Amino acid sequence: MRSPIAPDAPPRGSVRRLMITIFPANVAMFALWGAIPGILLPLQIEALDPANKAANLAVVATIGAFAAMLAQPLAGALSDRTRSRYGPRGPWIVGGALTGGLALIGMASANGLVQIGIAWVMVQIAYNFAQGPLSAIMPDRVPVAVRGTFAAVAGFGSMFGALGGQIVGSAFAEKVGAGYLVFAGIAAVLLTLFVVLNPDRDNRTGERRPFDLPALLRTFYFNPRRHPDFGWAFIGRLLLYLGYFMISNYQLYLLQDHVGLGADAAAFVPVVGIAGLVPILIATAVGGPLSDRFGRRKIFIYLAAIICGIALVIPWAMPTRTGFLIYAVVSGFGFGLFQSVDTALVTEVLPAQEDAAKDLGVVNIAATLPQVLAPGVAGAIVVATGYAALFPVAIVLMILGGFAVAPIKKVR
Repeated sequence: MRSPIAPDAPPRGSVRRLMITIFPANVAMFALWGAIPGILLPLQIEALDPANKAANLAVVATIGAFAAMLAQPLAGALSDRTRSRYGPRGPWIVGGALTGGLALIGMASANGLVQIGIAWVMVQIAYNFAQGPLSAIMPDRVPVAVRGTFAAVAGFGSMFGALGGQIVGSAFAEKVGAGYLVFAGIAAVLLTLFVVLNPDRDNRTGERRPFDLPALLRTFYFNPRRHPDFGWAFIGRLLLYLGYFMISNYQLYLLQDHVGLGADAAAFVPVVGIAGLVPILIATAVGGPLSDRFGRRKIFIYLAAIICGIALVIPWAMPTRTGFLIYAVVSGFGFGLFQSVDTALVTEVLPAQEDAAKDLGVVNIAATLPQVLAPGVAGAIVVATGYAALFPVAIVLMILGGFAVAPIKKVR
């Protein structure tokens, strides 16, 4: 069957232009995820009730992440079936960015926990409706032979954006509302520019694909027995990200209470981000292209998981500023390596090209579901045994996640 996503007449533009412009698009998208849940949202919640900040953050973060988990596969399924003058992806990317900006205005004006929670859910839904179709650009329009390189550039943008978001977000520690507005504007401009500079093919004359209730339910499901490689990729990402988010979602509070920085923790977050920036850039720039050259993906993912596990030992054994800085350097290299190669691997084990955005949305549940689980799991561990116990649990999860790709047969 000829895929409606890979038409006979290719989209206008070039792979090179896509590769150049996916970088700022991912920077804009992931700056939001670096700044808001990592800095701005915890500070906004702490200002409401400092004594119950960890529990309140867990509630808001869990609800928001659950919304994101549902939104991204649904967005992918809808964009797979969208017929428009601007192709299937562009309208959702631009619409999600603009709607998300309005939701961030709501967060900026929120002054209660319920208001913050509702606005955060709206932010998660809107931006995931942009991110889902954006992630489908690679299987839609990038040849397999250069997907590792494209994934490296995209991963470079996502990591740079996440760390840059933390750095810039910390500058708005005293003006959280203004920070929300700045990130909303950046995302709206750069995501719209990506769509304008990479015009897709008019697909209004293409075959219309039905969308009914069974199709909606299938949006959140795949058969792991029929597609075991896709299943193992899903499990690997799920476990590794769960270990990652158990630490990253509580980084500000870890610095405040585990390291003992107190009020100085917010100012130290960008220092940690800067320390991890260079190794992330190196890993994302090298990992994807090397996996293309050698025709191997799994060995790089094994190595990335081991490096991430070693990195977590450092702040566990050395709960100091120095320990966190060394952790940032080592984990930056490991996680950057994983991101650059895992994205390429996933696109090679998709069950069906015509459902690329939907299936990428499903596998991205493996990135969003840990955000649902991490606050509750981490909160329970902290209450029961303290912050230090987060590290060994996260180490085990990340190692298991890296080696979960071993049974994959389609990709070496």
